[in-house]
Amino acid sequence: MRNPIHKRMERFETWQHLTFMACLCERMLPNFELFCDVSKRSDQAKIFQNILNLVWEHLTVKGAKINFENQLEKLEEIIPDVNQFDFYGVLPAEDACEGLSELLHAIIAGETLEQAIKLSQLSLSTVATYVEMQQERELNEQELKNSPEIQEELDVQWQIYRLLNECEERDVELILALKNEIRTSGISNIGLKFNQ
Repeated sequence: MRNPIHKRMERFETWQHLTFMACLCERMLPNFELFCDVSKRSDQAKIFQNILNLVWEHLTVKGAKINFENQLEKLEEIIPDVNQFDFYGVLPAEDACEGLSELLHAIIAGETLEQAIKLSQLSLSTVATYVEMQQERELNEQELKNSPEIQEELDVQWQIYRLLNECEERDVELILALKNEIRTSGISNIGLKFNQ
């Protein structure tokens, strides 16, 4: 599914791409937490959360020294194997890990535009899979676009994009506000809420 913001993101600076990606990962986090809760691996949810916290730190604390290669290794150890589980929740959980992996790769390699677009598409595809699972059939692109869940996802991505686009330079207050708003809402991109 094409998202018109992808073209516009070409003008973004690295910190804007990374903040956009961190926001999407934050929205996918409850999907992973819920999966960990159901499959009794709450320690893994904490690892995911810690890695994401370090990304926010990287974006907001000047001179923060973080070994992201090390974080990527930790993340790779907790990615669920979809073949080992027979319930839907493993799919959005795997997507959440893939999303965080894209974000870490973007930080490590310094290639952020391509990764940001990939993550935007990944989050949309998580939602599309969810909608199809709910309706128990494959939907064409128009049907997906018309679904309230996809509309909501596109709206949220636009909203994050617009706020970042208004910044002339890195705005730590805005980055923290975005993080806190998404974290406080606690609602994932497929509408799940994980209550600790």
